[in-house]
Amino acid sequence: MVHRLSKAIIKLVSTVAKDVVSIADQIKSIATSINVKSEGPIPLPTKIISQTTRKTPCGDGSHTYEKWEMRIHKRLIIIDGSEPALRQIMRIKVPDTVHIEISLAG
Repeated sequence: MVHRLSKAIIKLVSTVAKDVVSIADQIKSIATSINVKSEGPIPLPTKIISQTTRKTPCGDGSHTYEKWEMRIHKRLIIIDGSEPALRQIMRIKVPDTVHIEISLAG
């Protein structure tokens, strides 16, 4: 007997955009190969964290600044969950740069 879950919501977060896209494509291909209904990948807004610092450590000299920026990319995938689909998704090799959250909605 296969236990069916109503929905699995998968959220992918990373600072490297191509890693998020590749993991999302793998999840999407698993869902299509098992014939599980899925939505996404839905791109969520990219969070941009910026930091401005002075170039000279002592504060003397010219007033020059450096801007540092980090972008956090997010994708959302919703799958009508089944155990075989989630087991295959758990087997995906995920790089260290990608953080995955899986929540089950009843």
